[in-house]
Amino acid sequence: MTIHHDTPAVPAGEPAGTPGREKDSPDRTTVPTGRYADDHAADYDRWFAKPGVTAATVDTLAKLAGEGRVLELGVGTGRVALPLARRGFDVQGVEASAAMAARLRAKPGGNDVEVTLGDFAEVPVEGTFSLILVVGGTLFELASHEDLQRCLTAVADHLEPAGAFVFDAHVPEALAVAAASGVPEVVSETDEHLILCHRRIDPSTATYQSHYLVHEADRTRHLRVRFHYASPGELDLMAERAGLRLRTRLGSWAGGPFTRDSTYHVSIYERR
Repeated sequence: MTIHHDTPAVPAGEPAGTPGREKDSPDRTTVPTGRYADDHAADYDRWFAKPGVTAATVDTLAKLAGEGRVLELGVGTGRVALPLARRGFDVQGVEASAAMAARLRAKPGGNDVEVTLGDFAEVPVEGTFSLILVVGGTLFELASHEDLQRCLTAVADHLEPAGAFVFDAHVPEALAVAAASGVPEVVSETDEHLILCHRRIDPSTATYQSHYLVHEADRTRHLRVRFHYASPGELDLMAERAGLRLRTRLGSWAGGPFTRDSTYHVSIYERR
């Protein structure tokens, strides 16, 4: 559920979890990680939608989809799934948050995307797909390397022989440099709201926590989202154990090359 400049760009659905809400003050609300999606499903598109990034993402995915079915893990409110469905693809999704899934269904064309509620680490659907995708940095929402390995193995089981598995993710070293600068990232700025993000990295646990400050209508809300990261090399090894191999790695959804200066990557895997 990452949000930053040109990429893993828009946060996807956060798994439901920790109950309750903490209030720091009358005009400031802190929302624990597990409640992000359920509590803010209605605000998600307004705060985090990035049409330019979404268009490039959908264009790239459409070229990879082939003629078979498409599955999005962490489908959220349908930012990517709905445009793919409008292009004629048979799209399904997996989502942990019932509130996010409800927002998707309420949109025009929402009934065209079949959504399964559940843990996407399990890929709890039937059949195979020509394209399986995880966007918006959502893959790192999985709580551990074990969960990530479980997800990759399940993806391989559901991927057609010539199919593609695609996801985007931060480069950990770039995350660390940005976090060390202490300068918050401007995620979104309009006449109605300002959203800033600050990330804290913990290399001892291979995790980072994104703190979002959303100021809107003279009220500031604090959202915390925790991620468990892996380097591109680690992801390649885990994919190999799952029966996948790297087809190509891009430096952006627009198709730019992955270089030493890339801050995130778009990785495309296929069955071995």
